[in-house]
Amino acid sequence: MHDVAEAKTPRISKGLVPDIVQTLRSFFDNRETRAYLVGGTVRDTILGRETGDVDIAVEDEPAQVATLLASRLGLKAHCLDQQRRFFRLSHHGNPTWIDINPISNSISDDLARRDFTIDAMAIPLTNYGDQAIIDPHGGATDIPKREIRAISSKVFRDDPVRLFRAIRLAANLDFRLETKTRSWIKENPSMILCVSPERIRDELLKLLSATSSTKWLRELDNLGLLPVIIPEIECLRGVVQPKEHYWDVFNHCIETPGKIEQILQSPDEINTTNLGTLREWTNIDQYFARHASDGHSRLNLLKLAGLLHDISKPKTKTIEPTGRIRFFGHHTEGSKVAKGILSRLRFSRAGVDLVGTMIAHHLRPGQMAEKWKLPTDRAVYRFHRDLGDAAVDTVYLNLADYLAARGPALEEDDWAYRLQVAERILRGSPERQENKEVSRLVDGKDIMTEFNIPSGPRIGELIAIVEEAQGTGEVTTKQEAFTLVARRLKVGGNGA
Repeated sequence: MHDVAEAKTPRISKGLVPDIVQTLRSFFDNRETRAYLVGGTVRDTILGRETGDVDIAVEDEPAQVATLLASRLGLKAHCLDQQRRFFRLSHHGNPTWIDINPISNSISDDLARRDFTIDAMAIPLTNYGDQAIIDPHGGATDIPKREIRAISSKVFRDDPVRLFRAIRLAANLDFRLETKTRSWIKENPSMILCVSPERIRDELLKLLSATSSTKWLRELDNLGLLPVIIPEIECLRGVVQPKEHYWDVFNHCIETPGKIEQILQSPDEINTTNLGTLREWTNIDQYFARHASDGHSRLNLLKLAGLLHDISKPKTKTIEPTGRIRFFGHHTEGSKVAKGILSRLRFSRAGVDLVGTMIAHHLRPGQMAEKWKLPTDRAVYRFHRDLGDAAVDTVYLNLADYLAARGPALEEDDWAYRLQVAERILRGSPERQENKEVSRLVDGKDIMTEFNIPSGPRIGELIAIVEEAQGTGEVTTKQEAFTLVARRLKVGGNGA
């Protein structure tokens, strides 16, 4: 018999239980130990959501259970925490993993130590026939109300990352925070600083992975957490921009991640019919789903760049005698500040560099040609050469920046032109080229031999000139490359 914490209602339809759970039931039915499906797996099962992981609490020794179950399922067992005896069963290429942790006293005590009611439920994996849910805190009642409710205020003191996790969980499930839970978070948001930077980083990126990220960033701000984790953002509030901008700097930065979502995920929400040209790049969804840094996607890093891209506008703001507002150098200064923020949050070098490059060049796509004209082949080549891995992402950041600047005042013709520029730049991306590996027409030795000049920096400059001309299609043969070099040497060009 289970302990008194078990509530025999509500029950769960057997058809909703993940297939892997049927296998687990068979395994544990043949053992004397009690085991329970716990946490988010139960919640997702009730919601009918697919789950990528399974959490199991066992009364037996977890190491022994993990070893035997891993052998049964053809997985590998890894110890996640030796002191707390947490184990994970997984296999490379398998999207599902199983976490096993011990029950120190009873399943009631185990659930009481969890954070939110919807994650404080359990389903027995032994004597499982009636699919009863153990629900001492009313999580099954909160699910249809779509509420995130903390078990008590103590859960935030026990682990302050839960301040952030409450909002992130609400964002991922499209739930709302229960009133008392909101008040507990607002009481002391600075507790989040007791959490390691790596955990804050991961929660922030998981929040940005949710849809309606602008809505949830505002919630993060309303509860006082955003200025605690990124204090540099506080100075953006109320900073007036030129008349072309609908929002002040703070609201503009909050809106930009949402505009990225609209461009990539919900183009019909944008007041235009001209977005189809970018959607013709059929691999764009896969491109932004790729891993970028610290276990997160390029899309998440792009949204983060959107949040931070104007972080230095207050510092660089000037007002001319005519009243014109300028922000000279805010992109380059902002890149430095953003890199500092990401380094503080323990982002990898790849993540820091990607976001920093996007911010440093986020204005560039709109400056590559005169208004109503398209960038030249040479300008497109130099853009991809200079930005490398960040080039495509920067194009989308520039588009989202423009949408967030104009807001409801977006003009159809101007937006259509911006899309044409973006398409022109993306068409020159290595991602769109059929032959990505292009051999050099000439190398340094060829140039030194042909023109009888010594090695030195000038050789590198001449090679760069030839490569640019080759990239834009101006030269296609070795002889044409030599003709170009001869012309440059004759006029004393320096390759600039």
